[in-house]
Amino acid sequence: MTIELSTPGVDGLNEVVGALREWQYDGAPMQLHPGDLGWFWRFGAEATAAAVRTWSRDGRILAVGLLDHPRLLRLAIAPEARRDEELARRLVEDVTRPERGVLAAGKAHVDASMCTLIQDLLFEAGWKADEPWTPLRRDLTEPVEDPGVRIEVIGPERAHVRTAVQRASFAGSTFTDERWHAMAAGPPYTDARCLVAYDDQGDAVAAVTVWSAGPGKPGLLEPMGVHREHRRRGYGTAITIAAAAALQRLGSSSAIVCTPSSNIAAVTTYESAGFRRLPEIHDHYRDA
Repeated sequence: MTIELSTPGVDGLNEVVGALREWQYDGAPMQLHPGDLGWFWRFGAEATAAAVRTWSRDGRILAVGLLDHPRLLRLAIAPEARRDEELARRLVEDVTRPERGVLAAGKAHVDASMCTLIQDLLFEAGWKADEPWTPLRRDLTEPVEDPGVRIEVIGPERAHVRTAVQRASFAGSTFTDERWHAMAAGPPYTDARCLVAYDDQGDAVAAVTVWSAGPGKPGLLEPMGVHREHRRRGYGTAITIAAAAALQRLGSSSAIVCTPSSNIAAVTTYESAGFRRLPEIHDHYRDA
């Protein structure tokens, strides 16, 4: 059977989320996580479906891509398909040729760091390695320490607190209450939690969303931020420890996160919260 590229409708997203859950395991290379789809779901189910691409053979999904941006594709590959040359060649052809409907023409990026075969073919096609990213992991088989600050698990009635911290943490953030509710309505949020940390004065100072892929599988932090008026006081470490504890309660075997290597403050924060730095990875890009 040949490889089939498709864009699932909203009714096909559950199958995509299920595949991504199945492909997560400890020791796996960093790749697209069901929580990445869950975080994108803040734009709504229709927008999420429109941003997803799947590559299948004989009705079985072998690869999933998420267009975080029209010129940025993030991938996940089924573990048994990482040496599938037919899949790799078809995928590279599809991302290289704009008429295939994956990446727009011009400068574009692909995160294929989980598959050496795809990376090699991208290099052959003229793509180049981009700036490095640092994955980090914390094992959750041992008890997680107390974060040392008050932590609130955010429900629908307190969504405004979570969104306000997000906007105060990231310049240009468009995370509104409406988008929180859209995110929370998505299937990936069934196994997710939003947490907010408070200082001694009762001010909300940091926030994180954590995403489980199911019991015994790695859970993801996406995103984590500290309010711009409360930085360099240890709140990033505190909310990250709280995130690890929340994932442990959800049954996750480990907590994972990935950040640009140039963001030294973020890498240091995660390490101070008990995360271990893993070897750097790279996106690939083509020039305009």
